[in-house]
Amino acid sequence: MIDAFMQSPAFAMACQQYDRVADFLNLPQGERARTKVPRRAFIVTIPTRMDDGHTEMFTGYRVQHHLSVGPTKGGLRYHPEVTLGEVAALAMWMSWKCSLCGLPYGGAKGGVTCDPRQMSSGELERMTRRYTQEMIPFIGPHIDVMAPDLGTNEQVMAWMMDTYSMHVGNPVPQIVTGKPVALGGSAGRREATGRGVAYLVNRTLENLKMPSEGSRIVVQGFGNVGSVAAQQLHRFGAKVVAVSDYTGGFYNPQGLDVNALIDYAATHKHFGELKGVGDRITNEQLLELECDVLIPAALERQITEKNIRKLKCRVLAEAANGPTTYEADEILRQNPAIFLIPDILCNAGGVIVSYFEWVQDLQSFFWTEAEVNDKLYRQLETALHQVLQFSKKHNLYMRDAALALGISKIAHAKQLRGLFP
Repeated sequence: MIDAFMQSPAFAMACQQYDRVADFLNLPQGERARTKVPRRAFIVTIPTRMDDGHTEMFTGYRVQHHLSVGPTKGGLRYHPEVTLGEVAALAMWMSWKCSLCGLPYGGAKGGVTCDPRQMSSGELERMTRRYTQEMIPFIGPHIDVMAPDLGTNEQVMAWMMDTYSMHVGNPVPQIVTGKPVALGGSAGRREATGRGVAYLVNRTLENLKMPSEGSRIVVQGFGNVGSVAAQQLHRFGAKVVAVSDYTGGFYNPQGLDVNALIDYAATHKHFGELKGVGDRITNEQLLELECDVLIPAALERQITEKNIRKLKCRVLAEAANGPTTYEADEILRQNPAIFLIPDILCNAGGVIVSYFEWVQDLQSFFWTEAEVNDKLYRQLETALHQVLQFSKKHNLYMRDAALALGISKIAHAKQLRGLFP
């Protein structure tokens, strides 16, 4: 029943990935259901007074996948196409990601169906506060901790923290992560996901005996994750030859000025009016460019069975959640010419530093950015080593190896706790 209620292409894909790995792990049927099906799912209506005086009714979601090892953890996204099924899939992926990286969290994800680009700051604040108020019975520093995601940012987290704190009567910075440093946020949190992507790309190139310097990088999606990953790789000497956002992108085989693009995007919010930096290309064309590293950092399900055979990269670094469909993945796993860094490993930097932020808030003891980055790279290195070793030992595709490690830890935790009557 709950599977049908949450059905969406993303949720079906997450379930297919799970079922394949559950077969490999030989999980009993009872354990499969408990490990796969989300623990809780919420749908709320969010009446919001708009600037012109009328009241708009938005729909909000939150899915908490499991609470077997600690509170749930996951982002909140604002996007016109958010659905319960998409949120459920993202919560599942977050569970496996946290487990793979050894974090004491279950996965969660939230969303509001809206277009934040068409809303004023006041409208976003009123909607965010009402959504938070609706969620208060089901969230808390030891129940469910939110973070930014697509369409949300530090300011949204600040509004959420303030709303929750006003409700309980004292400041509770640990209710969210990814908030401003002035309110208890962690140094390095905003850049963490992109930094993690760049670190894992460099380590993978090293393992493949390919030089980082001069490597050709293509980035689909120039938001927080894609732009930071591009900037970090550029600093390491890589040549970023193409980038894009939702309006399309640019290609320059000699390399793009990444810092100039970041400055432009910060001011104009998109590349729609930008000219003179390279050849204009579509997002579809960008995915098919010849390169050393392709980084899909936009929405899920961008690489499909229609374009997977046209990829001309050596490394596919999944900075987005679920960018490769299950059907495309079936083809990709048969292509040894492309090395995959799966999403639950590749983009784990954000939740790792979110964990660091939560720990710092609980202790009221804060670390420098250098300390945060050092701990981040150590944790990513451990996870990468474990996935590589598991993949070699069992002759497994990298995605299957990462998922098997994450899912098996969750299943083991549930077995140890038992089933409450």
